[in-house]
Parts: sequence; C-alpha cells; structure tokens
Amino acid sequence: MKKSLCVMMLIGSVSLSAQPLEKVSLSLRNVVDMAITQSSAVKYAQNTNVNYYWRWQNHQTRFRPQLTLSGDIPDFNKQDIPVRQDDGSIKFHYVNELSASANLALSQSIPQLGMNIYAASSLYGLQDFNNQQLSFSGKPIYIGFTQPILAYNWMKWAKMTEPLIYEEAQRNFVESIEEIAFNAVNLFFRYLRIQTNFILAESNLKNSRDNLKIAEVRQKLGTISENDFSRIQLSVFNAQKALNSARMDLKNADFELKKYIGLDQEQAIDLEVPLDMLLFVIDPDEALGYALEHRKETPQYERRLIEADRDLTQAKRSTGLSATLRMSYGLSNSSEMIGGVYNHPEQQQQVRLSMSIPILDWGRSESQVKLAESRRELVIYDVEKDRQDFERGVVVMVEQFNLIKTQLETAKAADEVAEEGYLIALKKFQNGEISITDLNISLAEREAARRDYIRSIEEYWESLYRIRIYTLYDFELDEKLSYGNPMLADQD
Repeated sequence: MKKSLCVMMLIGSVSLSAQPLEKVSLSLRNVVDMAITQSSAVKYAQNTNVNYYWRWQNHQTRFRPQLTLSGDIPDFNKQDIPVRQDDGSIKFHYVNELSASANLALSQSIPQLGMNIYAASSLYGLQDFNNQQLSFSGKPIYIGFTQPILAYNWMKWAKMTEPLIYEEAQRNFVESIEEIAFNAVNLFFRYLRIQTNFILAESNLKNSRDNLKIAEVRQKLGTISENDFSRIQLSVFNAQKALNSARMDLKNADFELKKYIGLDQEQAIDLEVPLDMLLFVIDPDEALGYALEHRKETPQYERRLIEADRDLTQAKRSTGLSATLRMSYGLSNSSEMIGGVYNHPEQQQQVRLSMSIPILDWGRSESQVKLAESRRELVIYDVEKDRQDFERGVVVMVEQFNLIKTQLETAKAADEVAEEGYLIALKKFQNGEISITDLNISLAEREAARRDYIRSIEEYWESLYRIRIYTLYDFELDEKLSYGNPMLADQD
C-alpha cells in the first residue's frame, strides 16, 4: 500500500509542532497508511525482520570458506618450571625464553557430507636466553579433513530448515504489517462509532432544546399537558448527559487512535465515513490458493515435518556406533634459521579414527528413539490438522465477506428511511401533530439505524482487511502484498 500525497503532507504538517495544528479530516486509508509507516508497532515489526535477516546472513556465512590467522605473538616465559626426570623425580629448571607462533588456515564445510576440509601453514620460533639459542619449526603446508561417520549431520539439516525459517520470517513481516493495518481499522471504527454517537448527541440536544422552546410557548397557550412538558424537559437533560458521555468517550478514543498511528495528540482530527466500498465478490478457491502461496504456514508446515525427521535421525544416530575419521598430510621442518624451515621439509601424515559404541545403557537408547518416533507422529498429525483448519478458515472467511454486500445495502436503505422518518416526525411534533413519545420512538429508530449502518460498513472493512491478512493479497488492486523494510535499505 502506497502513501498518498495528502498523507505525506499531513505527516509533515503534524511534525511541525511549532506551528498551530489545524483540524484535519482523515480517511480510513489515511489512518492505515500512517499506522504502517510511523507507528511504534511497525518499528517493532521491522526490527524483528532485521533480526531474522542477520540470522539468515549468519547461516550463509557458516558454509563459506573461512580464512583464519591465529597465534601467540609474543609468548614470554621467565620462571621455574617442574621437569620430570627419567627416574620419576621432579626437578625445577629456570627458563628464560621468548616464543612466537602463527597459524594461517583456510577451511571449508561440506554440508552434504558433514565434512570439514582445511589447508594451513604454521610457523613457530623460540629464543632461549639462557643458552643464547634461536630455533624455528613449522609446517609450510598441510591439508586435511574431519569426517564424522554414522553421526548426526547438523549441517545438512540446517541447510534444509534455515531457508524455510527465513521464508517464514519474510512472509510473517508482511503479515505483521497487515495486522497493524487491521488494528488501525479497528481503532478507526471505534473512533467513528463514538464520533457518530457524539454527532447524534449534539443533534439530539439541539433538537431537544428547540422542542423545549416550542413547548414553553404551548404551555403559555395552554395547549400542552404538564406530563408532556415534563417529558420534553427530561429529554433535554438526557440529551445533555448523553452528549457529555459521548464527549468523554470521544476523548479516550481520540487518544488511543493517535497513540497507535503515531499522530500528535494536539492534532485535532475528524474521521470520514469510508463509503468507497467496491462490493466485489471473492472466489473462495482463488483466495485459498493465494493463502497457501503467500502465507507463512506453507513453509512452516514443511519445516515442522523436516524438524520432526531431524530429531528422529538425531536420536537414532546418537544411540549407536559413532565414529570420526581425521586425516592430514603436509610438510614440516625445523631449523636455526627461519628460511631453513622451508628448505627440504619432511613429509608428515596422520590418520585417526575415533569411535564410540554404547555397550550397556539399560534401554536408554531405545527409549530415546521411541520417544522421537512418537513425537514425529504427533507432529504429522498436528500439521495435517492445522492445515485443514487453516484452509477451512480462509474459505469461511471469504464466504462471510461475500454475504456482507446484501447486508450493507439493506443497512444503508434502512438508515435513509429512518433519517427521513425522523425529520418528518420532528416536523409533525413541532406542528403539534404527534406527541413527544412518538418523536422519541422515531429518534430511537434513527439512532439504531445509523449505528447499524456504521457497523455494517465496519464489518465490510474489517472483513476485507482480515482476508488481506490471511491471503497477503490485495483484491482491490489485484496484486500480491509486499512491503520494504527501511531498516534494511542499506543492505540491498
């Protein structure tokens, strides 16, 4: 959803607190635009999205080549150290030496195999001040790998789940923005209902006072009973009480709406009734297709099933034979000159196989596997149930939306009839043709019809924005919903 020029101008004018703030008229779309661009809720959604962005970046870097330089520069040692002799006794020797070491390594993970391969070069130098000797040793080049065998390969599973988690986060960001818009719609109509009550209360008070003036003239002429005159006086007091109550409710609604959309509390506003309803019909199957394509539930269901398989695999691999094969090949040498380390180095080879085999665990391994299998079955059941509930919920929601059109048209016609009836009744009362009781009945019908009409309009917009949340699709513009994150603008 793009902000209109008028909303941009409104936000700019509101920010200039030094200037007097004139009363502005806000449409529903103005309020929604302000909520999704400057509210505290949208800032939270953007920060959450940033968190998942960097989690995804961190995940990707874990499987890229890593070049690391490590070492001790310098390592000075001057002290007595214990040295075990050939006969088992210990003697203390005084050492005074300075050493330095450096290791440059390039490593790369292979997620499909769970393997880590590396190539490195190291150099070590020692200055013995007691004997005035300088010596060097090092490995000009050596390569190797570490390969787990029959072990849980966390890298393979991370490569499967992390892209789904990131996809969920991207879809959830759009969904969060739409939820903010939906909350803004709720606050807008809460304000509008109270504003409507306030306008009706003002109108009723004015009409009641006009009726009282007419009644006072009739009382002097003796053409009105004391009972009817008292009722007219009471209607003025009741209208004043209703206006005072509506004014307090309006202040509270005004505060809540401005707080949510990030608008200056000093800014006077007036809400427009959103009558620009297109009253179109949405195909339930089409809406369901958009929901499955755009919502986070689709990758979420897939991720939950993968994680269940992952946990079962981890349980099985941690209860049986596990082994790790380490192999390396390189060149090494030592010399009194640093250049000698690289002159005719000798070959160096290493092969190591580490194993772990559980012998007796009193059924612990079997119970871990059975527990993981049971949890996997529960996840499969829950995912299928959640999928069915979600799909049914989308269809029902769309069907309810499609029924609002008739309800809205009926409520509009009833409001027009009730308004016309009240004006006729008011004129008849002022002409002395009907009693105050008949006028109050017409007044009650007018207020009920107006509130019902506003409620029908509210149901339309709430239903439309709820469908937007569940499909992440704009049926008015016939396009997929998407929002950029200004906090990640520099990362694009």
